[in-house]
Amino acid sequence: MLVIKRKVSESIFIGDDIEIIISEISQDKVKVAINAPKEVKVIRKELKETFEFNKTASEKIDKNSLKYLKSQLKSANKK
Repeated sequence: MLVIKRKVSESIFIGDDIEIIISEISQDKVKVAINAPKEVKVIRKELKETFEFNKTASEKIDKNSLKYLKSQLKSANKK
């Protein structure tokens, strides 16, 4: 892991076409701007982890669980 100190408006490059710019520093947060080609996927770590968790959870659902959930939703909508 490379650790670099930067000040507001300073930047670093990853490869030739991804630029990370420090746009703001407050008490406990750093605002980062990222210039990257559209084909490069940029996503926050916590969103990626949530997506992976949900994907794993959805793969573990069996047909009986889905049938039960469907019946519960129908019952709730009738009330």
